[in-house]
Amino acid sequence: MKIVEVVSYLEEIAPLSFQESYDNAGLIVGELETVISSVLLSIDVTESVVDEALQLGANLIIAHHPIVFNGLKRFNGNNYIERVVIKAIKNNIAIYAAHTNLDSLLHKGVNTKICEKLGLINTKILSPVKGQLNKLVVFVPIDNAEPVRNAMFEAGAGKIGNYDSVSFSVNGEGSFKANDKAKPYVGEINKKHCENEVRIETVVPTYLIDKVVSAMIKAHPYEEVAYDIFLLNNVWNEVGAGMIGELEEPINELDFLHIVKEKFSCEVVKYTQLLNGKIKRIAVCGGAGSFLLNDAIRSKADVFITGDFKYHQYFNAENRIVIADIGHFESEQFTKDLFYELLMGKFSTFAIHLTNVNTNPIKYL
Repeated sequence: MKIVEVVSYLEEIAPLSFQESYDNAGLIVGELETVISSVLLSIDVTESVVDEALQLGANLIIAHHPIVFNGLKRFNGNNYIERVVIKAIKNNIAIYAAHTNLDSLLHKGVNTKICEKLGLINTKILSPVKGQLNKLVVFVPIDNAEPVRNAMFEAGAGKIGNYDSVSFSVNGEGSFKANDKAKPYVGEINKKHCENEVRIETVVPTYLIDKVVSAMIKAHPYEEVAYDIFLLNNVWNEVGAGMIGELEEPINELDFLHIVKEKFSCEVVKYTQLLNGKIKRIAVCGGAGSFLLNDAIRSKADVFITGDFKYHQYFNAENRIVIADIGHFESEQFTKDLFYELLMGKFSTFAIHLTNVNTNPIKYL
């Protein structure tokens, strides 16, 4: 089993195009064609994690946080980032990161894990993305419509929420005239031809557009395929930042915060003024989620669970919501378990290890 196979699988689930502009998800150190001995899963990559990989004989580390966010101009070992990269390269250990691209998923992402730990139901994306969907339109001879339509579906087109194989078709008449160099499927050279055709429309995520178009062209009988791609501004509810869901039954605010502290093994939970109500609707965001506070308020969440709020940002709750800051690491600690579940469900030819290194740089007294 080669690294490229694991990378392809992970990026099929969490495409790199889903990551934020500041991020650096993907294969950071190593070569795709390297054969995997075993894999070590972690939240961060530190020198201790690389040492652990060496002890375990693991030559691939899969982490949530990229070890490199910005370009490195020197490799002198002057900071932990340079030392980690140097040590990994010297020992032929590859490093892969799935960060904000994994955060953004509805069904298999980091925030999904948080919702599962809290037992939330009716979950959905808190701030869905826009501009990531396209309408693909193609014109096909009537007898070939079904094979072309199915080829697009198999490549990933036509999925809207809980529905797949979604398309719209209308019959019409297409016309064309083949020149001397053409090899027409129907019609004659230098003679105008009219053909009964089907206009097929379907929706395609941007990251899949090349794959779907290739499958469509391969299944299409025409030498020159007529098709259009329109970028949509529709909200895509399957991808975005944060999640929101509900408890089965409302619960007292302070009781709920105690449950959160226990489930996430928090040394401390920082929270804003309690509102003397019940907790039912909960917004969450793994990592630093203060940018989603207004979305949580608009969604009528009773509490917003995340990490890394700054002092003055707490005032923005304005007695409309309870902010519960459980810490950056604490909110993302189960990501390595998510990696484990994804890989164990797919691969069985190499050992998968969960790190024993606590990479949380913050200590509490």
